[in-house]
Amino acid sequence: MNVQVDTDSQIENDQTNVVKFRSDVLNGLKNNPKKLSSKYFYDKIGDHLFQEIMAMPEYYLTKCELDIFKNKTENLTGLIASENEPFDLIELGAGDAMKSTFLLKYLVEKGKDFTYMPIDISGNILSILNEKLNIEIPNLEITSLEGDYFDMLDKAASMSSRKKVVLFLGSNIGNMNKDEAESFCLELNKNVNSGDVVLIGFDLKKNPHVILSAYNDQSGTTAAFNLNLLSRINRELNANFEVENFQHYQTYDPVSGDCRSYLVSLKDQKVLIENEVISFKENELIDMEVSRKFSESGIVELAEKSGFKVVGEIKDSKNWFVDSVWEVI
Repeated sequence: MNVQVDTDSQIENDQTNVVKFRSDVLNGLKNNPKKLSSKYFYDKIGDHLFQEIMAMPEYYLTKCELDIFKNKTENLTGLIASENEPFDLIELGAGDAMKSTFLLKYLVEKGKDFTYMPIDISGNILSILNEKLNIEIPNLEITSLEGDYFDMLDKAASMSSRKKVVLFLGSNIGNMNKDEAESFCLELNKNVNSGDVVLIGFDLKKNPHVILSAYNDQSGTTAAFNLNLLSRINRELNANFEVENFQHYQTYDPVSGDCRSYLVSLKDQKVLIENEVISFKENELIDMEVSRKFSESGIVELAEKSGFKVVGEIKDSKNWFVDSVWEVI
């Protein structure tokens, strides 16, 4: 297995990441309403908690997309790599690649000429992924890239001129509001070329009780996942959040498709983040995450608005989730 991990200027990158984290946290908490970016959920503890969430019986998303990647792998390959042209398979927010591993194994078995390029903001999860793939797919060519999506997409383009197949799974597109999703897809369009392929996972609108249960589990794991971000701010930014003074709240609007997570301040309180004081009123909210659900017409509209055309799709056996394949118009 040929493993390359981007470690250039690692100390400088770590320092830059801390500065960006601090800036994003402070700017978000000075907003009205207050907001924290869900991309910062994924430190070592957050990674572990999200693994627990994915294993919960209520959390259907992972199981639905896993159904596609495990049982419809040949169909997926036909949509993204039908020719024998060499390509780079780039996964945005790869995590532990539980779903894409089925595709990777199939592509290697079929003798496809490709390099897997997982991109993730979490160096911890990339290290775990490298160890896992070294065991499970020893012949896989892999180059791991730690950082933000578009910075690393640009880096991937500079490293190789081969065709790009970009995976954006898990309905991560749903973690953006409508305008943000359109801006993201427009930016994605700028980072791919004619002939490149983008596969995006979308969670479809369905019975609202099913959706709400997935994000409001009785075990409290999702609540712990959200609250861990406050603990991370304490650990990494010398803050003094009293986590027990905040409570997780979940809501779902079946018309807009927005499933939103909040933290509620249970009292008037002040939080010190380094030398900055952030004041909270009792019952004040922190907007933590949106997980939007999509209609099929909404997916086509998003593709067309951002300069793509839908060239194929594969749904899970329940028709709850779809992996939509786009090409540049």
